[in-house]
Amino acid sequence: MADRLREQQFAFARHLRDPARYPPPPGIEDRRLAVYRDLFFNNIEGLLSGNFPVIRQTLGEADWRALVRAFYAGHRSRTPLFPEVAREFIRFLQEQPPRDDAPWLAELAHYEWVELALQISDDAPPRHDPAGDLLDGIPLPSPHAWALAYRWPVSRIGPDHRPTTPPAAPTLLLVRRDADHTIRFAALSPLMYRLFELAGERRFTGRQLLQQLAGEAGVAADDDFMAQGAAMLARMLREGSLLGTALPEGAHP
Repeated sequence: MADRLREQQFAFARHLRDPARYPPPPGIEDRRLAVYRDLFFNNIEGLLSGNFPVIRQTLGEADWRALVRAFYAGHRSRTPLFPEVAREFIRFLQEQPPRDDAPWLAELAHYEWVELALQISDDAPPRHDPAGDLLDGIPLPSPHAWALAYRWPVSRIGPDHRPTTPPAAPTLLLVRRDADHTIRFAALSPLMYRLFELAGERRFTGRQLLQQLAGEAGVAADDDFMAQGAAMLARMLREGSLLGTALPEGAHP
């Protein structure tokens, strides 16, 4: 009896996820099954519509629902948590071959997801000195400031702009969460993006960071360059992209 019930449950679940492929369990009126089919799918579709409004608008309603249907039917999620459904949708898109008409789809989904991810992020900031010397100390990026690089111009894609060829230069962005949980997006120069990359390693002083940047850019790390770099680090601290400087083991701020 238990094995039979288990098989009925699996048959019911398979049918709800992919009714075009799997028949319903015998003995259940289709009118009743339709209620469950619509309820389950519409819940997922509504949740994803809220997370990915630009993709929905850009693809159009029919194409969007077909995409969600493919995700709903074929993707095996790694978590049952509703806040993670958007991340599962991104994983699904990343596992698919790029579409000829929307090769930017996975990147655009990630770009749209970032705002939600930062809103709910509970990453604790590492121990730091907010008044530390940004040149002689090790600058610490905020866990709520993310430097992102995309091949496609994700911030400009929409119903009226669906590129099929990526631009020569990547799209570099800084996304950060302010103290009041406001999410802010800003374009990054290649130099600033590289600065965030290096600072994320948490092993360079500010002075070493700027010297490394100067060497990679092929310019002299002279007094003028260092002064501009120090001003840039100070601005990042004021904006909240940097927390301050790392504390040695056992030290207190």
